[in-house]
Amino acid sequence: MNKLELIQALKGTSDLSKSEAAAVVELLFNGMANALTKGDRVEIRGLCSFFVKEYDGCTGRNPKTGDKVKISEEVTIL
Repeated sequence: MNKLELIQALKGTSDLSKSEAAAVVELLFNGMANALTKGDRVEIRGLCSFFVKEYDGCTGRNPKTGDKVKISEEVTIL
């Protein structure tokens, strides 16, 4: 399900207009993004949770050439 499909589903199951449903979805996603930016955890009980995880840098290998490659620190949203 993408963002537009979520808006359509919300519109179809409530008395909201398309623009109101879009505003609700935007508020939800913006709130989640702001929380993750601050380092907070976002949890939707019974469905999923999101958090930011930082990985240390390491040395990897280029699969084509076999050369060693320095992989820098990374931030991933899980």
